[in-house]
Amino acid sequence: MPQDDFYTKVRAGLSALLQQWQALGQADADQLALILAETARVAKLGTPDTTPDGAILKHWSQTLEDDIPLWAPRTAVFLLNQMPAKPTPQSEAEACAWAYCWLRNRTFNTVEAAHSELPAHLQAPLKSALEAAWRDQQGLRLV
Repeated sequence: MPQDDFYTKVRAGLSALLQQWQALGQADADQLALILAETARVAKLGTPDTTPDGAILKHWSQTLEDDIPLWAPRTAVFLLNQMPAKPTPQSEAEACAWAYCWLRNRTFNTVEAAHSELPAHLQAPLKSALEAAWRDQQGLRLV
């Protein structure tokens, strides 16, 4: 598999999403992990088997391994999109992960609908990544 394909970028960007959540969240790592897990459960973005602690959250935010459960970055995107600080992706890989999670978090009929429903501050930074995520999803890769 080529290292510049969309899914490879997504996998590389998932930890960056969790880094942003930790950097912008106004609590210690244990509390941020708890907020992430409880929000995932309440918002139906995933069903964590257990609530991670701060050390696990820190590990996920620093790893490129495949051990990050998808509910964590999906929930991070959900929470980051609501922050008054209006965070944006800091790299192409993070933008791909953000777009991937955006499409996994909601149902859209068209890429245009997915784009227009993004918060305004994310529409430009995620434009090309969202188009790539949509193409990938339509190829049934994101199923």
